[in-house]
Amino acid sequence: MLLQDKLARLRRIISGYKSCVVAFSGGVDSTFLLKACSLALPKTRILAVTAVSATYPERELCKAREMAAKTGVRFKVVKTGELGDKRFTANPESRCYFCKKELFSKLKVIAGRYKFASVLDAGNLSDKRDYRPGNIAARELEVKSPLLEARFSKEDIRKASRLLGLPTWNKPSLACLASRIPYGIKITPGLLKRIDRAETYLSALGFAQVRLRHYQGLCRIEVEKKHLGRLLRRRKAIVEKLKDLGYNYITLDLEGYRTGSLNEAINEKSIS
Repeated sequence: MLLQDKLARLRRIISGYKSCVVAFSGGVDSTFLLKACSLALPKTRILAVTAVSATYPERELCKAREMAAKTGVRFKVVKTGELGDKRFTANPESRCYFCKKELFSKLKVIAGRYKFASVLDAGNLSDKRDYRPGNIAARELEVKSPLLEARFSKEDIRKASRLLGLPTWNKPSLACLASRIPYGIKITPGLLKRIDRAETYLSALGFAQVRLRHYQGLCRIEVEKKHLGRLLRRRKAIVEKLKDLGYNYITLDLEGYRTGSLNEAINEKSIS
C-alpha cells in the first residue's frame, strides 16, 4: 500500500473516534500520531497526555510540551506510579505489562473525566517484531492503536512525518529507561537516575542515538555503528565520567545500537 493511501486510511480511522486522549511521549511515533489526530479531528477534541516518572528521561518532557504546543492541541502531564508496584520493580520479563497497565489506566480515568471517547497509543506494525507485553495491557483496557490498524511501520512513520514537516522525522528512538536494565535486576529510582545522567552526558557529546545498558557494576554502551570509532576517540573522558557515576567496568557493544537488545536473551531461551 502506498504511503498516501495509508495516510488516507489513518485519517478515516481517527475520524471515527470522535474525540481522543493520546498517549504522548514526544517521540517519533506519538508525535506523528498526534499530528494525524489534529488533521482528522477538531483540536478541541484531542488531549495529549505525557506520563512522567523516574522511567521517563527528564530531558524529554520539555520537548514533548513544545511539540504539543506546535501541534495546537491541549496538553496535560500525569504522574504514573509504576515504581510503587513491586511486580514492576522486581523487573520480570513481563515488566512492560505492569508499566503500560498503570499508564493506560491513568489515561482511561482522564478520558472519562474530560468526556473523551477513546484512548490512543502509537503502537505500530514494527512493534510486533519485538517482545512487547505492554500490548496485552492495551488490549485489556481497549486502547486503540490506529497506526497499527492503518498498517504503518516505523519506516512509514518517519517518511510520513517528513512529508508533514514534523521535526521529529529523524529524531532518535526513545524508550523507557527501565529498558536499559536486564530482567531480574531490581528497578529503583536511583538506578534510573544514574542511567539517565549517563545517557544525557553521552548525548551531549553528540551521540544522539545511544543506550547505556546496566549490569550492576558494568555498563554496555550502544551507539550507531558509524559512531563506534568516534566514541573510542573520546574513551578517556567517557570512562572517567561513567566511573564517577558508579560503574567499575565500561564496555562498548561492537554490534552497535539496536532496538530491544535485552530481549535477545528471551529469544535465545525460546530457541534452546
